[in-house]
Order: sequence, then structure tokens, then C-alpha cells
Amino acid sequence: MTENNNILSSGKSASPLGQLDSTVLSILQSISDPEIPVLSIMDMGVVRSAVVENGMIKVQITPTYSGCPAMDVIGDDIKSALKKAGYTADVELVLSPAWTSDMINEEGRKALEKYGIAPPLDVISDKKALLGNEKIVKCTNCGSTNTKLVSQFGSTACKAQFQCNDCLEPFEYFKCLK
Repeated sequence: MTENNNILSSGKSASPLGQLDSTVLSILQSISDPEIPVLSIMDMGVVRSAVVENGMIKVQITPTYSGCPAMDVIGDDIKSALKKAGYTADVELVLSPAWTSDMINEEGRKALEKYGIAPPLDVISDKKALLGNEKIVKCTNCGSTNTKLVSQFGSTACKAQFQCNDCLEPFEYFKCLK
């Protein structure tokens, strides 16, 4: 008999499907995003699903963008963490539907801001901010929206550089990706 219990589903409205295995969920929640270590891969929403099939944990992950170099590291980290807990794991990369910044959960958004990266805005506000038309990206240091776009390109493809006009500190903004 094939065992096929859904143990979790990820995303902005992450909710368990069927039998939730809290140990596996806890393990996945403990794995940090390699590029933003204050976020877990669950906070980022890159874990699409994890199911038990024939005693093996099958985890589906989606990259934040199709060329994301961190996916191999994330896959290896998942296998390693589950192996340490006595599980066998298979990790599958799923490209469709594409990841969006809406998949970052609320805890992840708060952790981004605390870490010094402004969380993504909605699509329309994002475009206005990245064109420099409106002062709507909140400074992660002082909370002011009196900020300016320095560069549409940050340390990674998903971030832009901003500077606060009040406290003069630079910070990154996580672009809205849809």
C-alpha cells in the first residue's frame, strides 16, 4: 500500500493539507534562505509542498526567479536536515506556477524589515517606487518614507538600493516580483 499523506503546503496562506507532521515542518522551518539568512525557506515560500510517499519525504521547491543560484544549496540543505532527523528526502524543482513575492509570509516580511531590507510593496506601488515617482518605500532604520531610489539593482536581482533622506542611511528594498 502506498502511503501518500500531504504534510504541508507553503505560500502566503500556508496551511496544512491532511496529516501534518510537525517534526518535518519544524525541520523545513529551520532551514535558512542562503541569500537572506534571517528568513527560512518556509518564510520565503519556496517550499511548495512536502509529502510522504512510500516512506520518503518528497519536497517540491520553486526558485524566486528561474536563474536563482541558491536552489541547489536549498535542495542540499533540505536533504541534509531531513537526513539528520532520520528521513530520506527527494527534492524536486518546480518552475510553474512561478514564485511571486506574495509568497513571502508575514513573519518573513517582518524579518526582512528587521534585517534592513524593506519588504515588497504591491505591483503598482512597486513600479512607482522603482521609477522614483513616489516616496513610498519605508526606511528600515527610522521608518520614514522620505526615501529615494539609488539604483534599481541591489546585491541580488530581486533587490533595489534606496537611501533615506531623513537618517541618510542606505538600505535595500525587495522588489515586488509577479
